[in-house]
Amino acid sequence: MALETKIKKLRKHTARRNFFDVVRYAFRIFAHQSSIVLGSAWAFAGAVLVILVWVLTGPTFHFSDTWQLVINTATTVVTFLMVFLIQNTQNRDTKAVQLKLDELIRAIKSARNELVDLENLSDDELKKLEKQFQDLRQKAEHRVKHSRDVEPAQSR
Repeated sequence: MALETKIKKLRKHTARRNFFDVVRYAFRIFAHQSSIVLGSAWAFAGAVLVILVWVLTGPTFHFSDTWQLVINTATTVVTFLMVFLIQNTQNRDTKAVQLKLDELIRAIKSARNELVDLENLSDDELKKLEKQFQDLRQKAEHRVKHSRDVEPAQSR
């Protein structure tokens, strides 16, 4: 009996996991397609058209509270949903860029492999690393400045 119960629990867990995987996949596809469509000039033109129609219908509805409530509610709902779509798309794009940068760091022999997965560092660790890069930049600028000062003297 215990084995049958474990098998049932495992099947239930697998079915639940499969459901979430399907939902996650469907949302990813929906978010990707939505970002393509809603990020276009046509979507912007459509939004402007909706607002123009709303404004032009104002006199017909005597600029009533209901007339104002319609656009207020519509824009609030659209904004609320767009936040999730934008965040999903931005998270995916950021992750893709991070992976590409990680691959470049790994591929370049002289690069510091410690820089891979920087996004997992604490804020203090990132500040220390930022300070190191600022110091490197200042040293490089100092060297460039001195090499410019020396070169004209040598060419004479």
